[in-house]
This record gives sequence, C-alpha cells and structure tokens, in this order.
Amino acid sequence: MNQVTIRVPATTANLGVGFDCIGAALTMANQFQFTVVDTENKLTITTEGDEADKVGTDESNLIYQSFLQLYQKIKQTPPNIKIAIKLGVPLSRGLGSSATAIVGGLLGANHLAGKPLSREEVMAIAIAIEGHPDNVVPALLGNCQLSVADGDIWQISEISWHEDIIPVVAIPNFELSTEEARSVLPDSYNRQDAIFNISRMGLLIRALTTNNREWLKTALADKIHQPYRQQLITGYEQLHRAAISAGAYGMVISGAGPTLLALTDKNNADGVVRSMSEAWSKLGIDATVRSLSLDPVGATML
Repeated sequence: MNQVTIRVPATTANLGVGFDCIGAALTMANQFQFTVVDTENKLTITTEGDEADKVGTDESNLIYQSFLQLYQKIKQTPPNIKIAIKLGVPLSRGLGSSATAIVGGLLGANHLAGKPLSREEVMAIAIAIEGHPDNVVPALLGNCQLSVADGDIWQISEISWHEDIIPVVAIPNFELSTEEARSVLPDSYNRQDAIFNISRMGLLIRALTTNNREWLKTALADKIHQPYRQQLITGYEQLHRAAISAGAYGMVISGAGPTLLALTDKNNADGVVRSMSEAWSKLGIDATVRSLSLDPVGATML
C-alpha cells in the first residue's frame, strides 16, 4: 500500500463532570491523505479548508510527529511521505483538532506499514502523545467513551447515548489553548466539590442513556474545571442563559473551550441554535452554531 486516506471525527470532551475521562465523537471531521513518494524530500504537507494557513507544514506538524512515533514503535524506517490535509474541524476551539492529527498520523502510518499494530496498541500510543484519553479515544472508536486508567492498562467503556439527545456546538471565532485553560485550574479541591462531581458523574451516565431531562439538568453541573474556565470565554453567561431559555437541558464547555456545547432534544434543537447564535451576535462575536449528531464509527480508512 502506497497511499491511504484517513477520516477522523471531531470530539467534545469532559461533558461537564467527566473531566479528562469522557468524550464523544461528533459528525464533523478532518481528512488526511498519506502518499509514499519517491523523492528526496522526506516530507511534503499541503492543506485546504478554513484556517489552512494556520497549519504548520514542516516536520513539527503533529500529524507527521505522530506518523513518526508509530514507525519508531515498530522499529522501521519511515518512508518519504506527502500528507494532504482537508480541514473540517476548527483549530484550538475545544473540538479535538489535535486528537484528529494524532489519530490520523498513527493510523496512516499503521496502514502504510501493513497494520502491524492493533487498534488497542494504536490507542495507547495516541493517549501517551495527547497526555489524556478523552479526545483521542472517541476520535478513534466513535460514539461516547469513558476511559479509565488501571496502571498501564486502559479500561474503555462505551456510554450509551440516547438518540433523542442532540448536541449543539457554539464555536466562536477566537481561540483558547489547552495550556491556558489548564493554567487556571487549582492544584487541589475540597471534599464537598469531589462528592459533588462524583455523584453527578453517575447521574450523567444514566441520564445520557435514558434521556431523562431532569437528571441531565442536574448532571451537567461541575465544580472541577468549568467554574475556573468560564472567565476565559467571553459571553459564557449570556450563552448559558440563551441555551436554557430555548429549551436546552444544560450547557458545558467543550473540551478546554472556547466552544460551548448545549444538549437538547429534537424539538428544541433549532431554537437552541438560533438563541445561542443571537446571544453571541449581540456581543459582537462571530460564531458558528450548529446541531450535530454522534459519530458512531470513529476514525476510518476511506
């Protein structure tokens, strides 16, 4: 095999209380085509799509670095490669763009090398590169996933997501780095906050499965990361009020932000989209607000 194209979906992580352990794949994606080339240049990268000019095209590119990591793992020399990137996931918005790069680079290398590694082995490398599992696991596997470390072993459990629960993403035109979002978090938490989150974690899993509105309204609250990150997102309070008034169960920060995620039902999805869009427009912030679905497949070879 001298060419392979990998599609990797966007993800939304945390879902409020599921900090660094819950993530869900969404129906928007990046696409990466890897072509082995017989040239002196060991790497050529081309990009297309919105924000294509922001993607690095040298050897520091995360897709290529992940590509190299897999060849290092299997102790083979990587081929000279051309990578063609089609962007569909906004960069640095809390929708797992870096996870798509990591998973795409690893899977591209694995396919070109003859698939020497299993999906579980690829997943372990992806988690090690990203540093946490909540984006890379659903990007690879699809659907909503809970990832739990047990020593050096990862226990992965799919969370059933009721088909009537609609995710609405509100994506502003400003960026927020994961490093900045983590810098505002405290080093320790009190017992009451820990109990608050633990109880809602169990309720969230049951609420996603059953589409129980009252459970979801309670379960989406959080005291571990969202209270500290809200200050970094202009219009957070206004967007929250707009989502709830339009019939959303609740609103959370998608990943590290600044994208905001509202969960609602099919009857209210269009109204939530309009209300959140209008709220940011009144603040003078350009944003894309759209309803999506869960991606049931995850990363795929096209």
